[in-house]
Amino acid sequence: MLIVTKEHIPNYEVQKVLGQVFGVTVRSRGLAGNVTASLRTLIGGEIKEYTKMLEDARRHAIDRMVENATALGANAIVMMRFDSGEIGQTMSEIVAYGTAVVVREQA
Repeated sequence: MLIVTKEHIPNYEVQKVLGQVFGVTVRSRGLAGNVTASLRTLIGGEIKEYTKMLEDARRHAIDRMVENATALGANAIVMMRFDSGEIGQTMSEIVAYGTAVVVREQA
């Protein structure tokens, strides 16, 4: 599956637009992760526990978006974007979305 953040894929022609696809995941750190992260905020620097959680969440959101695109018969996703938000004070929502298309390599 080709995934690009642009409208066009170089050297490919869009044969069919299948529509919007998305993948969503909601994550929460466990109690131990929240305590460790809270302690890190006191001394500053990167909070690696949250960085890892958000990296994993983005990967899962992309995987779910690809599953949706594959179910529609797509072989590519164009204009892919991420959106995120918080649910309460302990959960993060990550959404990956884009337009599912069928592309063909140009000769």
